Amino acid sequence: MKTKFLNKTKKKNNRINRKIVYQDKINSLARIFLGSFLVVGFFYILPIIIVYTEKNILSSKEFTNNSKKVLAYTLNAKNKQNKKKDLINEKDLLLDIFSLNDLETDTVRLSASTIKQLFQDTGYNLKDVRKKKLVKPVALTLLPEEIKMIEDTRKRKELFIQIVLPLILQENNNIKLDRKTLFSIINRNNNSDLEKKWLDKKYKQYGIKSKDLSELKIRMDEVPVSLAIAQAAKETGWGTSRFAQEGNALFGQWTWSGEGLKPKDADVDEGHKVMKFNVLQASVRAYKRNLNTHSTYKDFRKARAELRDLGKPLDGLILSEHLDKYAETGAQYVAVLKQIIIQNKLKDFDDAKLLPSSIDLESLI
Repeated sequence: MKTKFLNKTKKKNNRINRKIVYQDKINSLARIFLGSFLVVGFFYILPIIIVYTEKNILSSKEFTNNSKKVLAYTLNAKNKQNKKKDLINEKDLLLDIFSLNDLETDTVRLSASTIKQLFQDTGYNLKDVRKKKLVKPVALTLLPEEIKMIEDTRKRKELFIQIVLPLILQENNNIKLDRKTLFSIINRNNNSDLEKKWLDKKYKQYGIKSKDLSELKIRMDEVPVSLAIAQAAKETGWGTSRFAQEGNALFGQWTWSGEGLKPKDADVDEGHKVMKFNVLQASVRAYKRNLNTHSTYKDFRKARAELRDLGKPLDGLILSEHLDKYAETGAQYVAVLKQIIIQNKLKDFDDAKLLPSSIDLESLI
C-alpha cells in the first residue's frame, strides 16, 4: 500500500512539474512574442516620427523665411553682431522710398465718390484700358475709407484696380528708364565719371555689394502688372484692410525698427510691425524693391531673366509660381494669386501703358 501511495505521489509530482515547465515555456514564448512586437512596433513607428519631425522643421524654416520680413535687412539687432560682413545698408537700399515718404506729408484723403467722379471726368475706365491699353496718369496718395463699404464686389474691385494700376505702371516705368540707362552703359567701352556714379548708386539701391553688372541687370527689372495687382488685392482684401487704410501698406511688408502698425494678433514678444507709408506710391516702390533684392526671391528673378532671354513677355501666372515664400501658406498662396489673376482678367493690364506726364516717359510708350 505504501509503495502504491508513493508511486501515485510521484506521478502526481511529475504531472505538476511538467505543468510548471509547460507554463514556463508558455510564459517565455509570451515574453518573446511581446518583446518582438515592441521591437517591430518601435522600428515601424520610428520612421513616422522622423518624417513628422522633419516636416515640422521644414515648415518652421519656411515660416522664418516669410517674405513679410524681407525689408528688414539690418533691422534685427540680435543678428547684427553675428552677420556684420553680410549686412546690406538698409538706408542705401530704401533711400528713395524714404525720400518719397518725406516729400508727401500733406496728403488729402478723397472720398470714393470724389475719386469716381475724378476718373469719370478724366475718361479713365477699365473697359477702355482693356481695349486701348492706355492708362491715365491719375496718381492718388491714399485709399478712400468708403471702399470697404461698397457692397457690390465687382465695383469695389474695379475701383481698387483703377487706383493701384497707375501706381504700379509708374514704378515699372521708373525701372524701365533705369534699365534703359543701364544697357546704354553696358554697351559702351568706356564710361564717364557720371555714369560710374550712377552705377554705384544703383548697386547700393539693389543691394549688390560685389558690383556685378550682370546681377544688376537681373535685379533691375519690372514686376508684371497682373501679379502686382493680385498681390495687393490679396494682402489688403481689395483695399479694405486696416494696414491699407491706416498705413498705405498694399503688400504687408514687415519692419522691426521703422514706423509701422502692430498686428492685432501678434504675440507680445514679437517686435515686428507692418511697414507704414505716407503715400501709396512708396508702398508699391518698396514692394518692387523687395522682390528685386531679397535672397528669398532669387528664383523669381531667375525665372524672369529666363523669360527675357527667350524674348517672351513677363507672365504673371508663370512668375507667381516662384512666390510661394511670400506667405506662410506657400503653394496655397500661389494658387490664390493665380485664381485672382484669372478670375479678374488681370493679364489684360500686363501690356498697358501709362500715358506720359513727362517727356522722359514718352519714349516708353
